[in-house]
Amino acid sequence: MSQLREITLFQFKNYLEKRLTFSKRIIGFTGKNGVGKTNLLDAIHYLGLTKSYFGKTDLQSVHFGQQGFRILGLFEKKGMIDEVSCVYRENGKKEITINGNLLPRNTEHIGQYPIVLIAPDDIQLITGESRDRRMFIDQLISQLDTSYLHHLLSYNRLLQQRNALLKEMASKRQMEDPLLDVIDQQLAPYGSLLFEKRKKILEELVPIAKEIYQQLASSPEKINSESLTLIYRSELEKNEFSDLLKTSRSKDLYLQRTTKGVHRDELECLFQDHPFKQIASQGQRKCLLFSLKLAALKLLEKNYSNPPLLLLDDFFEKLDDSRIENLLQLVCNKVHSQVFLSHTSTEKLHFHLKKIDVPYEIFEITGT
Repeated sequence: MSQLREITLFQFKNYLEKRLTFSKRIIGFTGKNGVGKTNLLDAIHYLGLTKSYFGKTDLQSVHFGQQGFRILGLFEKKGMIDEVSCVYRENGKKEITINGNLLPRNTEHIGQYPIVLIAPDDIQLITGESRDRRMFIDQLISQLDTSYLHHLLSYNRLLQQRNALLKEMASKRQMEDPLLDVIDQQLAPYGSLLFEKRKKILEELVPIAKEIYQQLASSPEKINSESLTLIYRSELEKNEFSDLLKTSRSKDLYLQRTTKGVHRDELECLFQDHPFKQIASQGQRKCLLFSLKLAALKLLEKNYSNPPLLLLDDFFEKLDDSRIENLLQLVCNKVHSQVFLSHTSTEKLHFHLKKIDVPYEIFEITGT
């Protein structure tokens, strides 16, 4: 199995320099709020997915007053050690190297060291906009299929070009432009491919998520699995994308944006045919969040000989002891991943990990 054995940070967020070595599969980071526990998890996320989980830009990850950052990780994989480096330079360029070899494109690294991260704000996956659920699906498939990420980037680039052209046509009061036809011809195949791959992965993900929900939920959160429905909604289910682009062109020109396509897909969560986020309790919402994330972990584990890393940020938040124990039993005893988790209380983390009887180590974080 693949495990992170060492990580070194230089000028990353609140750390000028930090080095940690790991010998166990279950690892805890404890300390007061603001000391940098989450930043350590984010650094691991960078090593696997080449970007921050919490910040919108790489510049936000640079230590105050500095010009760039470097993260170095040593991964043990099939008995061999891989050195993975992520460098963000003064000129804004980001470089990923594996064992000293610079990758020509950072996207080639996605999926080499798969990662699933669960953070408190991820409840938006359940209560937020459809965009949050699309991002979750897209990140999962991108780690399973590198070509999907390239198709997604191409789709988004063409979508931006189409929207810019629609605005330009509207300002000139044009109803036709040959370039729009060209963009539509290029956009349609990418959209159709994304739709098919999303549909296929969700056919695998949904049954696993529903099963995990029943394992995780304490008595007050238990619901009939038949009453919980997760449905992938896409206009491409019944229509060819090229036809949708044609029939919506007048509306698109009026609104100056593309109104049809996979960028509007939705993973709809229903409970007894009603929107889950509207009628579910806080406990039920959190159980569904963990279920979706851990189902993604299961799919990554199934498709890789090396289990993905699981990062849990402040996961005790608003969970009672029984839910905590259910979750820890699942992530520590029923999956093979290396688990990194953060919490404010060293004593409480010791208490819960000792109860489930697994080897672990805890690092008390005090900041820089």
